[in-house]
Amino acid sequence: MKLGLMLSYSGARLSLPLELVAAAERLGFDSVWTAETYGSDALSPLAFLAAHTRDLRLVTGVMQLAGRTPANCAMAVQTIDALAGGGRVVAGVGVSGPQIVEGWYGQPWGKPYYRLRDYVTIMRKIFAREEPVTHGGREIALPYAGPGSTGMGKPLKSILHPNPALPIWLGTDSESMVKLTAEIADGWIPFRFVPETMPTYLPWLQEGFRRARTGKSLADFEIFAETDVVLSDDVAAGFDYLRPKVALYVGGMGHRDKNYSKDHMSRLGFAEDAERIQELFLAGRKAEAAAAVPDEYCDARALVGPASRIRRRYADWQASGITGLTIRPNGLHVLPVIAEIAGLRPRPNTPAMDHATGLRR
Repeated sequence: MKLGLMLSYSGARLSLPLELVAAAERLGFDSVWTAETYGSDALSPLAFLAAHTRDLRLVTGVMQLAGRTPANCAMAVQTIDALAGGGRVVAGVGVSGPQIVEGWYGQPWGKPYYRLRDYVTIMRKIFAREEPVTHGGREIALPYAGPGSTGMGKPLKSILHPNPALPIWLGTDSESMVKLTAEIADGWIPFRFVPETMPTYLPWLQEGFRRARTGKSLADFEIFAETDVVLSDDVAAGFDYLRPKVALYVGGMGHRDKNYSKDHMSRLGFAEDAERIQELFLAGRKAEAAAAVPDEYCDARALVGPASRIRRRYADWQASGITGLTIRPNGLHVLPVIAEIAGLRPRPNTPAMDHATGLRR
């Protein structure tokens, strides 16, 4: 099972942990991941990291579909891939939620299923460069011919010759969207995955492969889950470290009636806890909301404790059928431990980082 390093999006200040990235590359990690919500974007840091790494794959986990047209998204990732030497970028895309799509990007929520299908299809055509791009989709069409159109739109072909097989992975969760992912994408970024849920997802994935009619299967499809890794001799303190973030997502990230993290918590058997956390968080009682997060939920979705405990739980993730695990470590000290548990082979010739300049020596 491959390991990825998740850098997430920024808080009030953006600071990329280059020492952490350099250590991950040296230890044999597969990839480094960036993300976005409504502050820092996923692509700018990825371009910066392309200049400061040599072997890591560069993955957006995930770009928000509403933030870019499919052509703009394809242009950005193929440009970064070219700058990185080719064959290193993975375009991870997701639809986000209606609060961000309509509230931040000013786009209609529409029909995410059909919009995602159109989006990926257009990106594929751009990467392939077989002919000028046209697409008559249900949600997106090229050339545009809707309200306000001049009628002068012209089908175009990318001037840059990109990697025609540049991978597209989708961050999805519902049955219909997971089936679509297996049908049209090269990989899947499951939302809040825990190993015990794989039996639910497998039939959906298999149905998506069947619909693709290309012979694709799990053997040539990547599944990269994500988890926190909190290395600590004090397991209870590790759970306390996670509670505020869980409360933020379950209580405040999304609309009261449409919150993916809350729904996930409920599906895992913590519905009453999820309702209570949301109620407290939205009432401004954030510390109480964090305290209401059950230990069992933290334990299900994260690797917490000393190395021996993490090793036992890691085996469940490894046996689940995923091909990779992207981690959010609670410090640099986590990386050599999780690399050893995962059996990674260090890269012996990785250049050292000059921390004064952020450049390779």
